[in-house]
Amino acid sequence: MDNHSLNDIDKNHDKTIAEQRCVNHVKSGQPRWLIEMAFVCLILQGITTWTPILHWFMEHAPILLAIIQTFGAVVMFYAVMQGMKSLYKPFTYFWWIVIALNLAGFVTTSIPVINEIIGIPIAISLMLVYIPLGCSIAIFYRGRLQQVGIWMVLYILISAIIPVVWFLFANDSSLMDILLESSTIGVVFIFAWMLRRVLIGLDETEKE
Repeated sequence: MDNHSLNDIDKNHDKTIAEQRCVNHVKSGQPRWLIEMAFVCLILQGITTWTPILHWFMEHAPILLAIIQTFGAVVMFYAVMQGMKSLYKPFTYFWWIVIALNLAGFVTTSIPVINEIIGIPIAISLMLVYIPLGCSIAIFYRGRLQQVGIWMVLYILISAIIPVVWFLFANDSSLMDILLESSTIGVVFIFAWMLRRVLIGLDETEKE
């Protein structure tokens, strides 16, 4: 085999790897209406992080709050996991752990007594899984899937850090409250949109 043929093989190999890394859409096998419902639920999850609404739900409707905070994430994560099974780095075990922890979060949110006992450990566990999973996706992939990984990390960091900052530095400044809470709500909205984009069908350019 001459050098020209070897160069062609190397180029084709590099092209194949690049194509495998660039992922803009994953085929989850889930109906679009379910993905859209999960997206809406994630938007509601973001809205319920606003402190007055959150406190009202925690006091009057903890089970409904648990459903809002769990359904959208679990459906989206399961769909992405299914879609990634055909990729060269599916991270299936990581996804199952994330889903299991979100389901555990449903229990802690819906039952305040349990939340007082294991709520913090579950929250910390989520952070310890979201960060390596999100970083791995961002490192190994490009395109919309990479953006999902990046925003997964930002989502868990901001969701975990902002409440601590609010607790430590909370004062009577309504501007500070708005800035902190808008950051938390905003990152949920963006993460939900990134998940939806990678799960909903290809645009016309990508189809070509």
